Amino acid sequence: MDALLMPPLVCLIAAALGALAWRRRPRLGRALVALGAGSLLLLSLPFVSGHLLASLQPARPLELASVSPPAQAILVLAGDAQFDAPEYGSTTCGPLTLERLRYAAHLARATGLPVCVSGGPPKKDELSHAEMMRRALEEDFGVAVKWLEPWSGNTRENLRLSKVVLEKEGVQRVLLVTHAWHMPRALAEAQRHGLDALAAPTGFRATPKFLEASSWIVSAKALRESAWALHEWFGRLWYALA
Repeated sequence: MDALLMPPLVCLIAAALGALAWRRRPRLGRALVALGAGSLLLLSLPFVSGHLLASLQPARPLELASVSPPAQAILVLAGDAQFDAPEYGSTTCGPLTLERLRYAAHLARATGLPVCVSGGPPKKDELSHAEMMRRALEEDFGVAVKWLEPWSGNTRENLRLSKVVLEKEGVQRVLLVTHAWHMPRALAEAQRHGLDALAAPTGFRATPKFLEASSWIVSAKALRESAWALHEWFGRLWYALA
């Protein structure tokens, strides 16, 4: 269902509806085609996608030296999955999740803190995100995982169920690892569920310069990042209303 609200599909649907309406209601048809094609073009521009993501992410990364009182664990939230990866023999962590795991491994080595990974199965009859993350951290990054939260299906459940797992172990304060543009919503959910979380964002996206030619060349990468930003804004709105 999410895909229907995300580019490029929502843009193509608008344009297709406009084409169907063109003969009977030409003004509406032209407007829908222009909306669909125009939004697809704009969201494919690095300047637009960069500013959409910048509007979501905190300004600064974590400064470990300023963490006081000290955290007791590192909590990493799942992102995406790479389905049916033949070279690994099963579904495994996707690029976004790996970006978070890399930073979590960096923090674990720097602090010596134990790691908790959070995320349920991405689809029915698949391994949980948490189990895939555990395997990647231990086998690929050489960092042990102490706790798994393998049931959650979204950000709200990530924080609620991780709080239950960590609270049983006496953990009250964590370094929370997720993407910079996802961090404000994740922190809000941590606060909502009474988990003392300190932001440890990763995957910052630079804001493209207005006068750089590359800012105005359409790309699939920019469209993908625009979709991330819009998904996050919709997520914030949904959580605010729920």
